[in-house]
Amino acid sequence: MNVNVTPPQAYANMSDKELAREEMTIARKYLNRFSWFMVFWCFANLACWFALWPLTIMGILPLWAAFPIATLNVILCYLPSHDAQHSNYAKNGSLRWFNELIGYISTIPLVLPFKVARITHMEHHTHTNDPELDPDYGVKADNWWQAIITGIKRRQPGQPNSYGATLQRLGDDPVVKRAGLEGLAQTLSFWGIISALAWSGYALEAALIWWLPRYIGSIYISLMLSWAPHFPNPERGRYRNTRHFESPLGNILVMGMEHHIVHHLHPGIPLTWNAAAYREMKPVLDARGCRSERLHG
Repeated sequence: MNVNVTPPQAYANMSDKELAREEMTIARKYLNRFSWFMVFWCFANLACWFALWPLTIMGILPLWAAFPIATLNVILCYLPSHDAQHSNYAKNGSLRWFNELIGYISTIPLVLPFKVARITHMEHHTHTNDPELDPDYGVKADNWWQAIITGIKRRQPGQPNSYGATLQRLGDDPVVKRAGLEGLAQTLSFWGIISALAWSGYALEAALIWWLPRYIGSIYISLMLSWAPHFPNPERGRYRNTRHFESPLGNILVMGMEHHIVHHLHPGIPLTWNAAAYREMKPVLDARGCRSERLHG
């Protein structure tokens, strides 16, 4: 691959049109690639989580060891589905079913209905940091520990459901209605399975392999995917509504979100190539006035 060799200082004198052309020249190198790593990630993570059930029930793996593994499985399950939400495995054609399959099955441990996730995530991209229309705006907090507290509060009974409110706002669209029905069916199935396991004498297994890991994992995902890339400075506008940030945890532990600016600008670039695209695109993004900060500002 040819790496951009234009001197960084040259971008400062370019017009918006020239910067846009340079940006797209770089982005096209990474757009529409097929990420086999994300496919492996989806199936390996899901297989690991499913394996915890017989291993613990048969006494092969102690429950105290299964719990952190299950929590990690929940945290890791979202991102393969996230690429599917953007149709990054197949936008159409003979492999379209495969894109949808990954979207549906990857988030089984998280109990996140795929169509609901796709619709609300597209609304997030369209209305990023809009306090009325962005489904993720509720994660707003001044620092990471307040973001965690906010995440806990948002998941208490009776609290507003921003995903449900978004579906209701979008009205009578048949796709939205079907998404709502699928979401209801998946949620009821989750609680039905949890109840059946508890009734059968496996309440601790249900709690420590699914219920509590899902609770912890959803808060961590919200912290890293929603709060860290967008806040605590929720600006609007294509080049200011998210940021590149450097985390003391490293890019892997923040789930690849250090380069989230690339995702919002070019969501067709799979997660596995966001870092490479950012490194090459950085001088252009700097000239555009994009945010590049430490995690806390």
